[in-house]
Amino acid sequence: MRKIAVMLAMLAASTSQAQPDIFKGADLALGAKLIAENKCAECHIKKVGGDGNAIYRPQGRINTPGFLRGMVEQCNTELNLGFFPEEVNAVAGVLNRDHYRFK
Repeated sequence: MRKIAVMLAMLAASTSQAQPDIFKGADLALGAKLIAENKCAECHIKKVGGDGNAIYRPQGRINTPGFLRGMVEQCNTELNLGFFPEEVNAVAGVLNRDHYRFK
């Protein structure tokens, strides 16, 4: 039983280290929930077509974790989503994990 707990702690530590400092402690489950609830993919599909994933790599535009967080904040502001700063961070953390992979 102790081995399992140690392995889980090591896995959690290695997973959290994969995120840049700006996203450490971000609630990724909350971020995924907010992305789904606010239909982010549907909006991205309208903007870029296909499955919407092309929006995540505009040529040279988002090249740092800070710019990524800023783009999420821009969507928050433009669409009047009402996200709190920790929610913006949660969404940006999910996008980093799933698409950008900044370290």
